[in-house]
Amino acid sequence: MRTVSMCFSSFSQVPRCRIYNLAHFWSERFHNLSRTCGYNSSSKLYDSKIYVLDGGNSRKWTRRSVTTNTQGRNKSGQCSDPRKLRQEILDVTVSTSATLNLNKIETSQYQQIQHVDIRQLIAQNKDLASLVTVIAFDTETTGFSREKDHIIEIALQDLQGGENSAFQTLVNPERRVLNSHIHGITTNMVNRPDVPRMEDLIPILLKYVKSRQKPGGCVLFVAHNARTFDVPFLCNAFRRCGVDIPSDWLFKDTLPMGREAMKSEGSKPSSRSISLQALREHLGIPLDGSAHRAMSDVKVLAAVFQRLTYMLKLPLASLVEDAFTASEIGTPKKKSSR
Repeated sequence: MRTVSMCFSSFSQVPRCRIYNLAHFWSERFHNLSRTCGYNSSSKLYDSKIYVLDGGNSRKWTRRSVTTNTQGRNKSGQCSDPRKLRQEILDVTVSTSATLNLNKIETSQYQQIQHVDIRQLIAQNKDLASLVTVIAFDTETTGFSREKDHIIEIALQDLQGGENSAFQTLVNPERRVLNSHIHGITTNMVNRPDVPRMEDLIPILLKYVKSRQKPGGCVLFVAHNARTFDVPFLCNAFRRCGVDIPSDWLFKDTLPMGREAMKSEGSKPSSRSISLQALREHLGIPLDGSAHRAMSDVKVLAAVFQRLTYMLKLPLASLVEDAFTASEIGTPKKKSSR
């Protein structure tokens, strides 16, 4: 049995991220799907569960059972008139057929609710953004090649804060680390039996994210240079272990946000001026810990993200609409200066 070492914390040092103009509550509700058919017979989907939205001040998705109430026209089971008997057989045939069709219709609509792109829903109703969980994350790796190199440290922080809102661990790449001069992580620090391999870590990581996720909502992961570095590394790590990135995980890159913020101030942004550490210095955010260590960078990122959303006046709904999924990662590129 392998004993691995990871760190969960409340991350009380960093205040909760106050994203500009956050949405508050859901304003529309999905109705229970129901249908009726003729011959005084009413049918609903058997033993099915659909998502509905509870009312009140703390609205959330819940599952409710949809029961069946089917009644026939004649319960006596006997009929002396052959014409009536034929009509009753026809009634039962129509009722059964209608029930089967309802199963198909309601199941199809339920699947649409389950698999619809959350970005489209939020574009139509900004208030749905209240169910989005925002998690800042950062990775340190053995190099810049997303195909050949591996993650050696990962840190995440739920920007809502609270108990166990932060997660950080080294990762055993089962190979030498040749770029220790960048992040200070050496081969001896990670190639140890008590440091989890990625295949050991993924189930724990999924449980951590699930514990922070709001019922019925999605997760927006925020990273600096996410599209060309952190997210591709994360996707490849999952792929090597035969695990898919969950479909309700969205990703937001703060590097373009930094570029836009610099332009809004009349500056001409360069790759160096929009690195995470350059933005930290420009915005007057103090460094907490060593630069290029995952948790230290997450703390900086949380503060930078908060400032950028305020400067650009970006509501959470806009951030989600502009986010990307793991399947939308483009052609490999090198990571720019951080």
